[in-house]
Amino acid sequence: MEKPLTDEELVAAKARRLVAAHLQAIEDNPPNAEQTAMFEMFEREGWDDDRCRAYILARKPAALVR
Repeated sequence: MEKPLTDEELVAAKARRLVAAHLQAIEDNPPNAEQTAMFEMFEREGWDDDRCRAYILARKPAALVR
């Protein structure tokens, strides 16, 4: 069973998400509401990077899988 992220790790994850969203907005490609909600869920649930990555890859459209 995965160990949830610590409070400090969660604060860092949120900070990284906000910076990434800002940089995407600068490039005129801001995250949509669904993407934002997904990353907020990761933070709320305290998921580590491996679990987040697995979740995203499992939902990747078949057309994009190589």
